[in-house]
Amino acid sequence: MKSILDPVSLRTGTLANVAEQARDKNDSRLTERGRVTRERILRAAADMMYVKGVALTTLDDVRAASGTSKSQLYRHYPDKDALVRDVVALQAAEVLERHYQLLRRLNSLRGLERWRDAVIERNALRNGAYGCPLGSLASELADQDEEVRKAIARHFDTWAGLLEAGLVRMKDSGVLSADADAGELATGLMAALQGGYLLAQTAQDVRPMRIALDMAIGHVKAYAVPAEEGNPPARDAGGR
Repeated sequence: MKSILDPVSLRTGTLANVAEQARDKNDSRLTERGRVTRERILRAAADMMYVKGVALTTLDDVRAASGTSKSQLYRHYPDKDALVRDVVALQAAEVLERHYQLLRRLNSLRGLERWRDAVIERNALRNGAYGCPLGSLASELADQDEEVRKAIARHFDTWAGLLEAGLVRMKDSGVLSADADAGELATGLMAALQGGYLLAQTAQDVRPMRIALDMAIGHVKAYAVPAEEGNPPARDAGGR
C-alpha cells in the first residue's frame, strides 16, 4: 500500500482533503453526499482510535458513532485496514499542519520556547491523556503493519524536518554556531517531545513533558552564539 497523502495535504491538513484522496474504486462516481459521508466516517474513526486505540475500535463502533448504515460504511471502507490507513493519514495531516504553523517562521531560541509552550498548553487540556495522535498510532501499529510503519516514519521525518529547517535558519542568521548539527538537534527535540507525550500520558500530568523539552532546548542553547559574537538577533517570528 502507498501513502494516500500528497504534499499539498501535509500543508492544508484538512479532513476533506484526506477523505478526498482516499482510494476507492468508485471515487469518480462519488456524490457530494457520499464525500460528506466518508468524511464523517473517517472523523469518527480517528476520534475513537485516538481515545480507545485501534485494536479496541471496531467497524460497528465506527458505524454507530458516525451514524451510518453498514452498507454506507462498507461502501467506503470494505475492511478495517483501509480505514486505519486513512486514519493514519488524517492524524498525520492535522499534526503536521499544526506544527507547520508553529514552526514555519522559527528563527530564534525564543521561538523554540514558544513552540514548546504551545505544545504543552495543548496537551495540558487533557492532562496528558491519550498521548500524541501520531505517536500513539506508531506504538500500536509499527510492529503489526510494515507499510503503515513506513508511512508513519515518513510523517515523523517531515515533522522533524520542520524543526530542522528552523534550526538551519538559526545557524544561517548566527543565532547558533556553525558546528551545530541541525538534524541531530531536531532528532533530539523530537525524541524529547515523544517521550514527553508518553510520560505525561502515564502521569496524567504535563510536567514530565515540560522537563523533557526544557532539557532538549537546553542542549540547543549550548550551541547559541553570544550576541556580541554573532549577527544582530533576528526578529522573533517563530511559534506565533
